[in-house]
Amino acid sequence: MKVAIIPARGGSKRIPRKNIKLFHGKPMIAYSIEAAIESGCFDKVIVSTDDNEIAEVAKLYGAEVPFMRPQNIADDYATTMDVIQHAVQWCEQQKLPIMYACCLYATAPFVRAEDLKKGWGIVQQPDVKYAFSATTFPFPIQRAIKISNDGNVSMFSPEYELTRSQDLEESYHDAGQFYWGEAAAFKQKLAIFDKHSRCVLLPRKQVQDIDTAEDWEFAEVLFSMLTRDK
Repeated sequence: MKVAIIPARGGSKRIPRKNIKLFHGKPMIAYSIEAAIESGCFDKVIVSTDDNEIAEVAKLYGAEVPFMRPQNIADDYATTMDVIQHAVQWCEQQKLPIMYACCLYATAPFVRAEDLKKGWGIVQQPDVKYAFSATTFPFPIQRAIKISNDGNVSMFSPEYELTRSQDLEESYHDAGQFYWGEAAAFKQKLAIFDKHSRCVLLPRKQVQDIDTAEDWEFAEVLFSMLTRDK
Protein backbone atom coordinates (compact mmCIF):
# COMPACT_ATOMS: atom_id res chain seq x y z
CA MET A 1 0.00 0.00 0.00
CA LYS A 2 1.14 3.54 -0.85
CA VAL A 3 -0.13 6.39 1.31
CA ALA A 4 0.13 10.16 0.91
CA ILE A 5 0.38 11.87 4.31
CA ILE A 6 -0.31 15.61 4.41
CA PRO A 7 0.72 17.31 7.69
CA ALA A 8 -1.59 20.25 8.43
CA ARG A 9 -1.70 21.47 12.01
CA GLY A 10 -3.92 24.36 12.99
CA GLY A 11 -1.43 26.54 14.86
CA SER A 12 0.27 28.49 12.07
CA LYS A 13 1.43 31.80 13.58
CA ARG A 14 3.17 33.81 10.85
CA ILE A 15 0.26 33.30 8.43
CA PRO A 16 -2.80 32.44 10.56
CA ARG A 17 -4.86 29.49 9.25
CA LYS A 18 -2.38 29.15 6.40
CA ASN A 19 -3.32 25.59 5.49
CA ILE A 20 -6.90 26.55 4.61
CA LYS A 21 -6.43 30.22 3.69
CA LEU A 22 -7.77 30.87 0.20
CA PHE A 23 -5.06 30.89 -2.48
CA HIS A 24 -6.39 31.78 -5.93
CA GLY A 25 -9.89 30.82 -4.88
CA LYS A 26 -9.16 27.50 -3.14
CA PRO A 27 -7.93 26.55 0.33
CA MET A 28 -4.17 26.11 0.18
CA ILE A 29 -4.35 22.45 1.23
CA ALA A 30 -6.64 21.65 -1.71
CA TYR A 31 -3.76 21.86 -4.19
CA SER A 32 -1.79 19.12 -2.44
CA ILE A 33 -4.82 16.86 -2.06
CA GLU A 34 -5.82 17.27 -5.69
CA ALA A 35 -2.27 16.63 -6.96
CA ALA A 36 -2.04 13.46 -4.88
CA ILE A 37 -5.36 12.17 -6.19
CA GLU A 38 -4.58 13.15 -9.79
CA SER A 39 -1.23 11.33 -9.68
CA GLY A 40 -2.97 7.98 -9.19
CA CYS A 41 -0.01 6.89 -7.04
CA PHE A 42 -1.82 6.42 -3.75
CA ASP A 43 -4.19 3.95 -2.18
CA LYS A 44 -5.01 6.55 0.47
CA VAL A 45 -4.55 10.30 0.85
CA ILE A 46 -4.50 11.07 4.57
CA VAL A 47 -4.37 14.46 6.27
CA SER A 48 -2.78 14.53 9.72
CA THR A 49 -4.26 17.45 11.64
CA ASP A 50 -5.24 18.53 15.13
CA ASP A 51 -7.82 21.00 13.81
CA ASN A 52 -11.49 20.20 13.12
CA GLU A 53 -11.93 22.92 10.49
CA ILE A 54 -8.88 21.75 8.54
CA ALA A 55 -10.20 18.19 8.77
CA GLU A 56 -13.55 19.21 7.25
CA VAL A 57 -11.90 21.14 4.40
CA ALA A 58 -9.57 18.22 3.70
CA LYS A 59 -12.47 15.79 3.45
CA LEU A 60 -14.36 18.19 1.19
CA TYR A 61 -11.50 17.97 -1.34
CA GLY A 62 -11.24 14.19 -1.22
CA ALA A 63 -8.74 13.36 1.53
CA GLU A 64 -9.30 11.07 4.49
CA VAL A 65 -8.88 12.22 8.09
CA PRO A 66 -9.07 8.90 9.93
CA PHE A 67 -7.52 10.22 13.16
CA MET A 68 -6.85 13.51 14.89
CA ARG A 69 -3.20 14.22 15.54
CA PRO A 70 -2.15 13.87 19.20
CA GLN A 71 -1.27 17.12 20.95
CA ASN A 72 2.28 15.96 21.73
CA ILE A 73 3.09 16.18 17.99
CA ALA A 74 0.96 19.22 17.22
CA ASP A 75 3.05 21.99 18.77
CA ASP A 76 5.85 24.21 17.43
CA TYR A 77 8.49 21.65 18.38
CA ALA A 78 7.09 18.61 16.61
CA THR A 79 9.03 17.67 13.49
CA THR A 80 7.68 16.53 10.15
CA MET A 81 9.37 13.19 10.76
CA ASP A 82 7.46 12.81 14.05
CA VAL A 83 4.17 13.37 12.21
CA ILE A 84 4.93 10.96 9.37
CA GLN A 85 6.20 8.29 11.77
CA HIS A 86 2.97 8.57 13.77
CA ALA A 87 0.82 8.23 10.63
CA VAL A 88 2.78 5.21 9.39
CA GLN A 89 2.49 3.52 12.77
CA TRP A 90 -1.25 4.30 12.85
CA CYS A 91 -1.68 2.57 9.47
CA GLU A 92 0.16 -0.48 10.77
CA GLN A 93 -2.00 -0.57 13.91
CA GLN A 94 -5.06 -0.63 11.65
CA LYS A 95 -3.59 -3.64 9.81
CA LEU A 96 -3.02 -1.58 6.66
CA PRO A 97 0.01 -3.05 4.83
CA ILE A 98 1.84 0.22 4.15
CA MET A 99 5.06 -0.17 2.15
CA TYR A 100 5.65 3.40 0.97
CA ALA A 101 4.58 6.81 2.24
CA CYS A 102 4.83 10.25 0.73
CA CYS A 103 4.93 13.28 2.98
CA LEU A 104 3.23 16.00 0.96
CA TYR A 105 3.19 19.48 2.44
CA ALA A 106 -0.15 21.25 2.74
CA THR A 107 1.34 24.56 1.60
CA ALA A 108 2.68 23.48 -1.79
CA PRO A 109 0.33 24.95 -4.43
CA PHE A 110 2.95 24.43 -7.14
CA VAL A 111 3.18 20.66 -6.62
CA ARG A 112 2.36 18.64 -9.75
CA ALA A 113 0.98 15.14 -10.12
CA GLU A 114 3.64 14.36 -12.71
CA ASP A 115 6.43 15.11 -10.23
CA LEU A 116 4.83 12.86 -7.62
CA LYS A 117 4.84 10.13 -10.27
CA LYS A 118 8.54 10.76 -10.94
CA GLY A 119 9.27 10.46 -7.23
CA TRP A 120 7.41 7.15 -7.09
CA GLY A 121 9.48 5.81 -9.96
CA ILE A 122 12.73 6.86 -8.29
CA VAL A 123 12.03 5.59 -4.77
CA GLN A 124 11.52 2.06 -6.12
CA GLN A 125 15.08 1.91 -7.44
CA PRO A 126 17.59 -0.35 -5.66
CA ASP A 127 19.22 1.13 -2.53
CA VAL A 128 16.98 4.24 -2.64
CA LYS A 129 15.13 4.98 0.60
CA TYR A 130 13.77 8.46 -0.22
CA ALA A 131 13.01 10.63 -3.24
CA PHE A 132 12.27 14.31 -2.63
CA SER A 133 11.71 17.51 -4.58
CA ALA A 134 14.68 19.84 -5.03
CA THR A 135 15.81 22.76 -7.15
CA THR A 136 18.95 24.79 -7.83
CA PHE A 137 20.03 27.89 -5.95
CA PRO A 138 19.69 30.96 -8.20
CA PHE A 139 23.11 32.29 -7.09
CA PRO A 140 26.36 30.45 -6.29
CA ILE A 141 26.32 29.61 -2.58
CA GLN A 142 30.12 29.79 -2.59
CA ARG A 143 29.74 33.57 -3.02
CA ALA A 144 27.43 34.01 -0.04
CA ILE A 145 28.26 36.88 2.31
CA LYS A 146 27.46 37.59 5.93
CA ILE A 147 27.01 40.84 7.81
CA SER A 148 28.14 41.13 11.42
CA ASN A 149 26.24 42.96 14.16
CA ASP A 150 28.41 46.03 13.59
CA GLY A 151 27.78 46.00 9.83
CA ASN A 152 31.05 44.46 8.64
CA VAL A 153 30.82 42.30 5.51
CA SER A 154 32.71 39.04 4.94
CA MET A 155 32.38 35.96 2.74
CA PHE A 156 31.42 32.57 4.07
CA SER A 157 33.95 31.04 1.63
CA PRO A 158 36.56 33.72 0.83
CA GLU A 159 38.62 31.19 -1.13
CA TYR A 160 36.06 31.53 -3.95
CA GLU A 161 36.11 35.34 -4.18
CA LEU A 162 37.95 35.37 -7.51
CA THR A 163 36.52 32.16 -8.97
CA ARG A 164 34.32 32.63 -12.04
CA SER A 165 30.66 31.81 -11.44
CA GLN A 166 30.66 29.29 -14.29
CA ASP A 167 33.51 27.40 -12.61
CA LEU A 168 31.66 26.93 -9.31
CA GLU A 169 29.84 23.69 -8.57
CA GLU A 170 26.04 23.81 -8.92
CA SER A 171 24.21 23.61 -5.59
CA TYR A 172 20.68 22.48 -4.76
CA HIS A 173 18.14 22.83 -1.97
CA ASP A 174 15.04 21.05 -0.76
CA ALA A 175 12.01 22.39 -2.63
CA GLY A 176 9.70 21.73 0.31
CA GLN A 177 6.97 19.94 -1.62
CA PHE A 178 7.18 16.18 -1.02
CA TYR A 179 9.26 13.32 0.34
CA TRP A 180 8.62 9.81 -0.93
CA GLY A 181 10.05 7.12 1.30
CA GLU A 182 9.92 3.52 2.36
CA ALA A 183 7.58 3.19 5.32
CA ALA A 184 10.38 1.47 7.23
CA ALA A 185 12.70 4.43 6.62
CA PHE A 186 10.15 6.86 8.08
CA LYS A 187 9.56 4.57 11.05
CA GLN A 188 13.29 4.49 11.77
CA LYS A 189 13.55 8.26 11.22
CA LEU A 190 16.31 7.60 8.72
CA ALA A 191 17.93 10.87 7.58
CA ILE A 192 16.49 12.17 4.31
CA PHE A 193 19.42 14.21 3.05
CA ASP A 194 21.87 11.36 2.69
CA LYS A 195 23.40 9.00 0.15
CA HIS A 196 20.34 6.71 0.10
CA SER A 197 18.17 9.55 -1.27
CA ARG A 198 17.57 10.89 -4.76
CA CYS A 199 16.10 14.17 -6.03
CA VAL A 200 13.18 15.00 -8.28
CA LEU A 201 14.59 18.19 -9.81
CA LEU A 202 12.14 21.03 -10.35
CA PRO A 203 12.54 24.32 -12.23
CA ARG A 204 13.03 27.29 -9.88
CA LYS A 205 9.82 28.92 -11.12
CA GLN A 206 7.88 26.01 -9.61
CA VAL A 207 9.32 26.45 -6.10
CA GLN A 208 8.33 28.99 -3.45
CA ASP A 209 8.39 28.68 0.33
CA ILE A 210 5.35 30.32 1.88
CA ASP A 211 6.21 31.30 5.43
CA THR A 212 5.55 35.06 5.52
CA ALA A 213 3.03 37.53 4.10
CA GLU A 214 5.65 38.58 1.56
CA ASP A 215 6.15 34.94 0.50
CA TRP A 216 2.39 34.58 0.07
CA GLU A 217 2.15 37.68 -2.10
CA PHE A 218 5.04 36.55 -4.30
CA ALA A 219 3.57 33.04 -4.61
CA GLU A 220 0.24 34.43 -5.80
CA VAL A 221 1.95 36.51 -8.49
CA LEU A 222 4.09 33.55 -9.58
CA PHE A 223 1.06 31.25 -9.68
CA SER A 224 -0.81 33.76 -11.84
CA MET A 225 2.07 33.87 -14.32
CA LEU A 226 2.39 30.08 -14.51
CA THR A 227 -1.32 29.45 -14.98
CA ARG A 228 -1.59 32.27 -17.52
CA ASP A 229 1.04 30.54 -19.68
CA LYS A 230 -0.86 27.24 -19.80
